[in-house]
Amino acid sequence: VLALPVLFKQALENTEMEEGKSVSLRCELTKADATVVWKKGEATLQASAKYEMKQKGTVAELVIHNAEPEDA
Repeated sequence: VLALPVLFKQALENTEMEEGKSVSLRCELTKADATVVWKKGEATLQASAKYEMKQKGTVAELVIHNAEPEDA
């Protein structure tokens, strides 16, 4: 059985953030509940008080709490 690759239906977009606030980044995939890994450069982000990962169906979301310039 040939599995189709998971593609982006809606890719991430640049988002303005206000220092100290929360910012939400979202993307939509072609396959529900696909495994999503969030990275900053080469580093894989882990769920923490700062980084919150959510996924519902085909939509994956990363929420960055207490955003700082280094989060760009």
